[in-house]
Amino acid sequence: MRIMGLDYGSVTVGVAISDELLLTAQGIEVIRRKQENKLRQTLARIEALIKEYDVDRIVLGYPKHLNNSIGERAIKSEEFADKLRQRTGLEVILWDERLTTVAAHQILDQGGIDYKEKALVVDKLAAVLILQGYLDKLNHIRNKEQS
Repeated sequence: MRIMGLDYGSVTVGVAISDELLLTAQGIEVIRRKQENKLRQTLARIEALIKEYDVDRIVLGYPKHLNNSIGERAIKSEEFADKLRQRTGLEVILWDERLTTVAAHQILDQGGIDYKEKALVVDKLAAVLILQGYLDKLNHIRNKEQS
């Protein structure tokens, strides 16, 4: 079984998948849509990826404000999480994603990625960072329990 990480944006969803050992996250694609509230095809694509990769849990980025308050984007993420739960029947974990998109931009800048290329992959990289943070927490807990 694997875990899927999602970076949910207004017109894109970055997608990452864990390895089977739940150690590392790999970006697999960015799902794009023309309008923010047109989610049917986006949800269908996520369902197809869940089946393809044998996913049993979803980690969805939760964009809280730096002061820990909840804004419009976080509310939209909560609504999307509800849609995912209803559609897939899987557990959906909201994972604090503060600064992951900033970190993704910095990583791509350091790699010398140009603006057009960056626009194509930044959401996928943000999904990787969200999922990797969750996987690192799982592994930290596992290691603590074994000590």
